[in-house]
Amino acid sequence: MSNNIILSTDSYKCCHWKQYPSNTQKVYSYFESRTGAKWDRTVFFGLQYILKKYLTGIRVTEEKIDEAEYLINAHLGGGFNKAGWQHIMNEHAGRLPIEIKAVAEGSVVPESNVLMTVENTDEEVPWLTNYVETILTHVWYPCTVATQSHEMRKIISRFLATTGDDAPDFKLHDFGFRGVSSVEQAGLGGAAHLLSFSGTDTLATITMLRKYYGAEMPGFSIPASEHSTITSWGREHELDAFRNMLEQYPAGLVACVSDSFSIWDACGELWGNQLRDMVLNRDGVLVIRPDSGDPCVVLPKILSILWNKFGGTTNAKGYNVLDPHVRVIQGDGIDIESLPHILSVLEHNGWSADNIAFGSGGGLLQKLNRDTQRFAFKCSAIKREGKWNPVYKDPVTDSGKMSKKGLMKLEREGKSYNTFTYTPGLTPVGMYSDVEDVLIPVFRNGELLVEHKFDDVKQRLLSEEFSQV
Repeated sequence: MSNNIILSTDSYKCCHWKQYPSNTQKVYSYFESRTGAKWDRTVFFGLQYILKKYLTGIRVTEEKIDEAEYLINAHLGGGFNKAGWQHIMNEHAGRLPIEIKAVAEGSVVPESNVLMTVENTDEEVPWLTNYVETILTHVWYPCTVATQSHEMRKIISRFLATTGDDAPDFKLHDFGFRGVSSVEQAGLGGAAHLLSFSGTDTLATITMLRKYYGAEMPGFSIPASEHSTITSWGREHELDAFRNMLEQYPAGLVACVSDSFSIWDACGELWGNQLRDMVLNRDGVLVIRPDSGDPCVVLPKILSILWNKFGGTTNAKGYNVLDPHVRVIQGDGIDIESLPHILSVLEHNGWSADNIAFGSGGGLLQKLNRDTQRFAFKCSAIKREGKWNPVYKDPVTDSGKMSKKGLMKLEREGKSYNTFTYTPGLTPVGMYSDVEDVLIPVFRNGELLVEHKFDDVKQRLLSEEFSQV
């Protein structure tokens, strides 16, 4: 796919330059998670990647204009705004004359508050503001994954607080690389997940965060088997396959899928009898992975078998914890709906959440969309003939889609956020808020103004007082 900003938009936007009122000088738009989102707070993350990848630096060249002119005229039957793009190339050296303000990445902002604003800085190209809506709105994806992952952290933390002592950092592992539609989606979604956890098998995330967020090593994994590396030994040699795992990895964490044939025999006879001494004498932890069946049925039975074979302790909270050489990971069917149900069943059966970790693929990175958090990018003001005019929509058929009007700033006092809207020349001076705007200028005229480091973004999220359990 050509990284041509002129073509990185919806088809119909290519003709919008003709449709604004005459003498329009500026278009001002904003991005928000509207009322009615699945979760009432949104984790903001991923804008820096989009800005670096698609908007910074020289983006408009003669070659790209020629490419777009041919394709758009053929596609739409004419109407390409060649003069407008040539103006950007000639007057701005191909850099996009827009300014973007946004809340700091890693912030947790209640629904119906502005997260980002965009306006053109050159009054000759007011149409540019909403031309880039399409690519900027892609931030919905990392925001939604980050929000969902953080909510999953809250669930796990709640059960750990009640039944165990472990930290949640490695309790939800990203298994999502193969379940998404592209390497880019895997990298960006997996990065959003690592804001709340530290475990991942999505290598695209590591390379993306190193390149775009200055991370050194943002996520970790362990040696693990898959069915092919176990079943290739043959059913009659499953024991040998398991023994080989312990021999190849004599220390540290190692995970082994154990349901290729009978999970009950694997836990009770193979791991629990024939390999028991090897497991207990290892300087590390064997993580047994079931991968089929109803986890609410399978997991309590597995834990009971392992308890009988390896023993354990009852912690101060009254819940059973396996011997520290043995743990379980459930990586099949995990999403935000199944997670609390499974943990509730384990708690009801007397098992500490310390015994288990989870892996999630499609449920983590794929089972969501832009409407999950009801994201929208809307124009709220235009400057025409030197005066700002508020702009809004208010559909009689859906009051939930009513948009904000005027210019905006995001205020924060303590735990509360509030979007203050105003229109210069129309809003009485006495009504202006003197609270500092927490929207930060992050992009102007082709230049990235703020460089977020991943560790700082993660710390910001995890330190948000009201985002905790």
